Amino acid sequence: MVTDYISQLGVINYIDILLVGLLIFQAIKIIRGTAAMSILIGIIVIYFIYLITKELQMNFLSALLGSVMSVGVLALFIVFQQEIRRFLLHLGSRYTISFGKVRWLSIFFKRKSKGMSLQCLDELIQACRKMSETKTGALILIARRSSLEVVAETGDLIDAVVSRRLIENIFFKNAPLHDGAMLIASERVRAARCTLPISDNPNIPAHYGMRHRAALGVSEQTDALVVVVSEETGNISVVQGGNIQKISSLTELRLAIESGMKW
Repeated sequence: MVTDYISQLGVINYIDILLVGLLIFQAIKIIRGTAAMSILIGIIVIYFIYLITKELQMNFLSALLGSVMSVGVLALFIVFQQEIRRFLLHLGSRYTISFGKVRWLSIFFKRKSKGMSLQCLDELIQACRKMSETKTGALILIARRSSLEVVAETGDLIDAVVSRRLIENIFFKNAPLHDGAMLIASERVRAARCTLPISDNPNIPAHYGMRHRAALGVSEQTDALVVVVSEETGNISVVQGGNIQKISSLTELRLAIESGMKW
């Protein structure tokens, strides 16, 4: 019987099933490790209980659960507001590119990020090396495809050439611009003292401070590449797509930035 049903499926049905599967996969990938995942599992459990009570003709309980399920879609939008916003941002930054002042679907106009020039990359890496040695805390946001003008507007606009001395001076402990993130866009220091969203992922290890949480937060909502220098240990990390990569050498840092910018 199942075989007969499968044989009756057309090409459109298979495409439909594939797209639904991809949509569910992307949604789970985004909310995995967050409190929303536990809420989603709870909703699924309630739904299955509702089906069982309805099948067993437990009228009072099934009616109660049915009334809950009737407003389930609205409740989902309220409960998963942040996750839905994150999913749409992820979808938009992944499948669209900037072309002049128009946004085009990258599925039709395939283009990779142009990367970062050797001079700009060297200045950034040497600044990170120096700040790591002196245990100077730093939070450096590197724009890729997503426009980060909203982030720039939260800080002080600079628009200067990327140089190690400028980066070191910005994050110097007593400097007025050291508190917050520095934004690099189009190989220019676009802004400093920027405010970033804090990740609400409950599974972030306790030894990560506010810089790492802010780096995770902005990487969850945009496609930005973030370099973090720990003030406590001097360790360097690269954050992208909600994942933290610990860096053990300058060569590894260079490769992480180069591969990230070519995404």
